[in-house]
Amino acid sequence: MTAILPSINACLNASAAILLVAGYLLVRSGRKRAHRRVMTAAFVVSCLFLICYLVYHAQVGSVRFPHTGALRALYLSILGTHTVLAAAVPVLAIVTLRRAVAGRYEAHRRIARWTLPIWLYVSVTGVIVYLMLYHM
Repeated sequence: MTAILPSINACLNASAAILLVAGYLLVRSGRKRAHRRVMTAAFVVSCLFLICYLVYHAQVGSVRFPHTGALRALYLSILGTHTVLAAAVPVLAIVTLRRAVAGRYEAHRRIARWTLPIWLYVSVTGVIVYLMLYHM
């Protein structure tokens, strides 16, 4: 069961990225109810990712990148930015979601301008880290 979790995590990250882009496009086109549903789904998918991630790493520990040289440097630079920003995503996502649920839409928009690109970057780089670590 543990062996499949990295693939599940990558699928959850990819799904979150797709949902985030869809949510952005929906709100830009004025479809606020659909935006709300899609962004709620993105939050749920990201929470499922976090659970699977924690379960996997609690059982396996850290996984070392097997390559050296420039490829290792690239991997570590992506992983480093991914990790630092990933620590901010839960807080940003919860604050952004709470402001929307409370009807504080201007405050929601102000923080969403930061939350969306960071959350999207973390989701996409999560897939990249997975591909580099398990498929190179």
